[in-house]
Formats: sequence, structure tokens, C-alpha cells
Amino acid sequence: MDSFIPLALVLGGVALVVVGLGSRLGGGRGPGRLPGDLRARRGPVTFYAPLGTSLLLSIILTVVLNLAFCAAPR
Repeated sequence: MDSFIPLALVLGGVALVVVGLGSRLGGGRGPGRLPGDLRARRGPVTFYAPLGTSLLLSIILTVVLNLAFCAAPR
């Protein structure tokens, strides 16, 4: 169990670096501007539902956590 915490921290750091590089190199496309994100404006009211972003983050976190738990010693 003691070796899992450093591994989780390293994987989390790598994930943050990948997300950061992806947002810098994405050219304006990224969280908030993905296909599937809904945005509606009517006068002074704006409704925003980030469905595409939520789906993408869910898939990424599922893969990262599954890899982390598979790599963790039992």
C-alpha cells in the first residue's frame, strides 16, 4: 500500500501534464469548446451544459484510474 501513493501521485502529475500540453497545442479547442457542449444565449442569460467535455473527462479518468489500480500491488 505504501508504494501505491507515490505511483498515484506520479500518474496524476503525468495526466496533468498531458492535459496542459493538450490545451496549449489544441488551438482553442479544449474543455468548453468540444462538440457536444451546449450553449444557449437569450438576452442577459446564458445556459451552458458541457456534455462533450464531461464525457471526455469521464473516459480519460476511467482509463487512468484503471491503469493505476491494475499497476498497484495487491
